[in-house]
Amino acid sequence: MFVRSLDEVKGTDRDVDWGNGRSYRLLVESDNMGYTICHTVVRAGTTSLLRYQNHLESCYCIAGEGEIEDMAGKVYPIRTGDLYALDQHDQHYLRAGAGDLILISVFNPPLKGHERHHLGRSHPSGY
Repeated sequence: MFVRSLDEVKGTDRDVDWGNGRSYRLLVESDNMGYTICHTVVRAGTTSLLRYQNHLESCYCIAGEGEIEDMAGKVYPIRTGDLYALDQHDQHYLRAGAGDLILISVFNPPLKGHERHHLGRSHPSGY
């Protein structure tokens, strides 16, 4: 058993600036749990084109507001208490509202921990 706090992760190699926010990687592959949990901050007013080809991701919103848009143009508002699951390696836009969007993100299989997005290109970023 172990206990790890968000404050312990901040400022370490598990504190990752992913371009439009920060990912605090609370569990990674080396923790041998079989999945990753991140405290994810999506910066206010940002839009990210994403697609995880190697991982399935679920996110539970713990603060803020934003939206997910699929590639058919369907928009799903995200608010505190909402969960979204990218169960088909879905390409999507993630947008934060006027304030930061705070998510608990779960990845399967787990992230190694060093992965970073490469945003601003015409194709989606992912790992």
